[in-house]
Amino acid sequence: MARRSRQQERDVEAETTDGEQEETRTCPECESTNLSVSADQGELICEDCGLVLEEDNVDRGPEWRAFNHSERQQKSRVGAPTTQTMHDKGLTTQIDWKDKDAYGRSISSKKRSQMHRLRKWQERIRTKDAGERNLQFALSEIDRMASALGVPRSVREVASVIYRRALKEDLIRGRSIEGVATSCLYAACRKEGIPRSLEEVAEVSRVDQKEIGRTYRYVAQELSLEMEPVDPKQFVPRFASELELNEETIAKANEIIDISAEQGLLSGKSPTGFAAAAIYAASLLCNEKKTQREVADVAQVTEVTIRNRYQEQIEAMGFE
Repeated sequence: MARRSRQQERDVEAETTDGEQEETRTCPECESTNLSVSADQGELICEDCGLVLEEDNVDRGPEWRAFNHSERQQKSRVGAPTTQTMHDKGLTTQIDWKDKDAYGRSISSKKRSQMHRLRKWQERIRTKDAGERNLQFALSEIDRMASALGVPRSVREVASVIYRRALKEDLIRGRSIEGVATSCLYAACRKEGIPRSLEEVAEVSRVDQKEIGRTYRYVAQELSLEMEPVDPKQFVPRFASELELNEETIAKANEIIDISAEQGLLSGKSPTGFAAAAIYAASLLCNEKKTQREVADVAQVTEVTIRNRYQEQIEAMGFE
């Protein structure tokens, strides 16, 4: 049996001593074991009586102080977090497009041409093969469409992850990059519960709506995304805000949708058309009348759709 070295024996003794101290450490005043370290790591305090047991401990934090979030971000020594929305996850160097020096002053024409040449070569060497160029173009398209739709950053991250999975599973072959990127963004909106209809996504895309829907169904099936049906109530706040309706009308529209869904009227219907009809019916019931044309323009559906869904919902509510 091999003997332990002196350093190993000292480490074991130190661990044992620390463990015994932690087990038996109590407050000398109230004999409480509810001890905590202050936020600045400077004092050991009893939570029950407030006695300071130790002070002037070693502070292992940074030597600078920050009083708000912006100061903390400026003084932080770490780089930006990694992101899925860039093909290299944001780990490579990026040369800024501004022709300014470190003090914000304009640089000379000779330096400007040199920076332009460096910037051009930097963009070329960031992508090493066709796969990365494909990914770079697709992620830039997702970012562009997400900005046009006004969706949060989390949706862009989810859409980028879905596209990376589709690229890894070789689902892009035989399909346009824009079509797959748009379908991934639509899938991310549904996954995150952000109400965006297929028509709205098609408006900001360069691809036909029919192709987006077909590609979305294929990607969702191959990647087993398990999408839940869209709830029409998700569209009500946004449509009502654009129509400037009050809270009473919004609550009534949600009630109409709930009652209609309980009777099975929602199956096979467009969620945007169903929400638009509920808003129209609620506006009439709450004496805040909006025309079918106004509601149809906001919801991007036809007036015929609103009339058909409206009749069904009114019958479900028991009105004639």
